[in-house]
Formats: sequence, C-alpha cells, structure tokens
Amino acid sequence: MDHLIEFWPILKRLTIYAAKWKKKIIIAFFLLLGASIAEVLGPILMSYFIKNILYKRQLQIKLIFIIIITFILLQIIAVFFNYFQNILFNKIAVNIINQLRNDVMQSALNQPMNQFDFQPVGQTISKVTNDTEVIKELYDTVGPTFFRSITLILIILFAMFTLEWHMAIISIFIVPITILIMSVYQYYSTPLLRNVRHYLAEINNKFNEIINGITVIQQFNQQNRFKKNIKQSSELHYIARMKILKLDGFLLRPLLSLISTIMLCSFIFLFNYFSISVFEVGILYAFITYLGRLNEPLISITIQQSILQQAVVAGERIFSLIDSPKQKYGKNTENLKSGKINIQNLSFNYKNAKKNTLSNINIEIPSKNFVAFVGRTGSGKSTLAHLLMGFYSIKSGNIYLDNKSIDSISRNTFRKDISIVQQDPIVLADTFFYNITLGRKISEKKIWQILKTVRLYSLVKSMPHGIYSTLGEEGNNLSVGQKQLLAIARILVQKPKILILDEATANIDSETEQLIQNTLSEIRKKSTLVVIAHRLSTIVTADFIVVLEKGKIIECGKHEDLLKNKGFYWKMYKMQLSSNDII
Repeated sequence: MDHLIEFWPILKRLTIYAAKWKKKIIIAFFLLLGASIAEVLGPILMSYFIKNILYKRQLQIKLIFIIIITFILLQIIAVFFNYFQNILFNKIAVNIINQLRNDVMQSALNQPMNQFDFQPVGQTISKVTNDTEVIKELYDTVGPTFFRSITLILIILFAMFTLEWHMAIISIFIVPITILIMSVYQYYSTPLLRNVRHYLAEINNKFNEIINGITVIQQFNQQNRFKKNIKQSSELHYIARMKILKLDGFLLRPLLSLISTIMLCSFIFLFNYFSISVFEVGILYAFITYLGRLNEPLISITIQQSILQQAVVAGERIFSLIDSPKQKYGKNTENLKSGKINIQNLSFNYKNAKKNTLSNINIEIPSKNFVAFVGRTGSGKSTLAHLLMGFYSIKSGNIYLDNKSIDSISRNTFRKDISIVQQDPIVLADTFFYNITLGRKISEKKIWQILKTVRLYSLVKSMPHGIYSTLGEEGNNLSVGQKQLLAIARILVQKPKILILDEATANIDSETEQLIQNTLSEIRKKSTLVVIAHRLSTIVTADFIVVLEKGKIIECGKHEDLLKNKGFYWKMYKMQLSSNDII
C-alpha cells in the first residue's frame, strides 16, 4: 500500500509536465489510433476476400483489384501513421525532458553549499543526465506503447466478436492466461533487471575511476589489477543478462506460442465439428491472424512495466532534488556603498559536526582595508571566507556588510559587490574570452589590458585564436598558476566592493606574485581586500593580520607588531623562513 501511495503521486507529477504539449499529444494518439485500426482492418478484408471470392470461386476482377488496393492502402496508412506518431511522441518527450532538466539544473544551481558537503557531485550529475533519460522513455515509449497495446487488444476483441462470437469467447481466454504468465515473468525478472542495472552502474563507475586516476594507475603499475576488476564486473553483468534472456526464452515467446497453438487447435476442432456455414475459412484465417497479434500488445505492456517502474524511481530521485531547500538570500537590492565588514559574536559548525569550526569571532574591518587571515590547516580561515560570501546560513552571531545584515542582502547585490578567488578556480571548457567575461558585456580591449596585468597576455597571444581560443576540460591545458591568474582576471573586469582571495596566489611564482600584489594595491583604493593566506610573504603589507587557531582568534595586529610579540604568528613566520618559503 505504501508503494502505491508513493508510486501514483510521482507518476501524476511526471504526467503534469506533458500538459503543455496536450494538443500535440492528442494528435499523436489519434495517429496511433488510426494506425491500429488500419492494422486490424487488414485481416477483416482478407477474411471477406476468402469468404466471398476464394471460397465461392467467383473471380470478380474489379472487386479483387479494389480489395488489393484497399489492403495496400491500409498497410501504407498504418506505416505512415506509425511513423508520424513516433516522431511526434519523440519530439514531445525531448521537449518535456529539456524542461525537466532545466528544472533539475536550476534546483542544483540554487542548492545550499552544505548540500554538497555530504552529497557526491556524481549523484547530482546522474540525476540531471541518467535519471532524466530514463524518464524520457516514459513519454516516448511507455505511454504510446500502453495506449497502442490496449487499443489493439480492444479493437481485435471487437473484430473477433463481430466475426464469430463462439470463437471469440475461446480466444478471450488467452488474455487472463497471458496476464498470469506476465505476472510470473515480472516477479522473476525484476530482481534480475535490478542486478543488470547495478552491474552496469558498477562498470561505469570503475571506468570513470580508471580514467580519472590513469596517471596514478600507470605510475604504480596497477593496470592488471584494474583490468581484472573490470573483467569481474563485466562477467557478473553478462551472467545477469543471460539469466534474463533465458527467462525471456522460456516464459515469453515459446510459452505464449504454445498457448496460441492450443487455441488454434481449438479453432480447427470447432471448424471440423460444426458445419461450414458456421465457421468459414475466411473467419478462421482472420482469427489465426488476430490470435498472433493479440500476444504482442500483451507482451509489450509487460515489458513496459519495468521501464515504468524505473521511470518512477528516477522521478522520485529528481523530485527530491527539485523539492530540496534552496539557498536563501535577502530582499535588500540596494548596492553596497562601501566595503565595511563587521563580524559580531560569530560561531559556526558544519552539519553533523560535533565541534564549532568558528567560535565567537569578533572583527571590524574598515572599508578599503587589507586584512589577512592566517593559521594552520583546519583553523577556520576558508570557512570564514565562505560565510562572507553567503554560502552558508549563519545560526549564531551575525555579519554586517556596509552596515547591512548579511541575511538581508539580495542575491544580485551579493554577486555584484562581493567576489572571491579560490585556491582551485573553476575553468570552463570554453574560450578565454568567455571564461573572463562570464556573460558580462566587456570589450575585447579591456580583456587584453587585464591579460597584460595578470601576465597571461603572451600566452593568449600565442594561441591560434587569441582570446577566442578554446580551453580544455577544466582548463587542463593550463597550469595551476595560470588558472589562478585567469580567476583573478575575472575579478579585475568589474572591481567589487569586497574582494576575498582564498589562497589565490599559492601557486604563482615570486615575480608574478609581485605583479599581482601591485595590482591588488590598486584594487585596495576601491575595494576591501580579505586575503586567506598560507604564504606569509603575500600579506606583510596588510593593514592588520588575524591569526586563527581551532576556530578562535588568538592574535591580531600588523605584521611588525605580531613579530615583536613573538607569539603564534612569529613561530609560523620563522618556520616558513627556515623552509625558504618566504623570498
């Protein structure tokens, strides 16, 4: 009962997506109905030919010609109607899936950041791609097949009862028998189908793992071990597939053919038992034809049940993402007038974490100041940067930007006036131009100026198509340092009120770093700089430095003052000096 309660609401919600294309669906169903009627009328026409021409041996050339032409026309109509309804249903299905994918992707893009702390990205990708592809079959295969099969069954039974009701009563017994066989098939095939999908997913996962980790696999000479893993999964998939084929071979065609043969024998017996006037040869032909065609829609319906179940499961996964909570923003659309930051009694912990990542943070940063956060790994530096970006909701304490509570600021204001350059920047598989502008209206001249500033000018100039050269997937034809320079170039296009750099210069050489520092000095005239730093050489000119340890502020002051205190910051600085990290 619980299964039904879950099944029908999801199926109903999936069908709602088809409402927009209601008129086209009705046209497609009428085409399908016309094709089914044309298919069923063929045997009736042949029955009339056998009864009135062959049986009576009256060669009426004109009538024979009309019957032949009509029979051919019926077949042509059936073919064309089936072709056009198939095209129409597929167009509808693609449009629906495009809409569904847009909704899923929109929901994924608006997910709170904490959702991605625990949910693998691969699952989200699977929902957007694989699950929607399974649902596509609901619209272009399952729906039309169910309608066509039920229509065919009803029309065939109607034609049978119209021709000879005695034989029709015998024929109708094949329906419950076939349904019983299909139920048994469904019972035994469902777990096998699950195994097939499981092993196929396992094979895909292993291939993905191998491709992503190919350098490590080759480095440690692990090719044979991974080859054995793939072979083992492939063999399990093969065995599961063979079990389904054996089940199909036993329960579907042969058994249904046996039942059809028994029915046919009954017809022959009745044909010989009763007088010729009751059971005519033409009627016998029609019934034999219909009996063969009656099995196909029954088998089709059963096969589609499995796809329907998969579509509902996929729908459940998709709707769980669509219905999940979205990232919350405020309604204040007023742009920030300054880059002033005021953090009051801020404490924060991640979901399911036992301890606070940040505890009782209190900082006031004047506008157009340069503040640096330093500390060991896990001290809470990046968490603080993410909170300033509004990636996580604040439960204890508050952050004020330009004297506005961070919870009140609108999404557009956030993304326009506050920017971040992260340690591992995202590079799109697109051109240099698009990777910098990201859809913003910026002239080519300004792009070239920025490329000079971040020392990417000569690299881009050397490429075949300049700023319109396409970068590889995740920017794999760029070094880590070049990716960071590209990310900084994005920011320089439109200077924000607050700029956060999260280890943004970690992989840049000293010469380029000096140039970036000069650029950041210019940005300081218009923006507040918040730098999360590991290399302490990058923050010696900061207005003040905040030292974090285990989520708490343990020191705060200028570089020279902190060195004089000989506290935690002094130890970090000396350690980097001894390791030649500071040049």
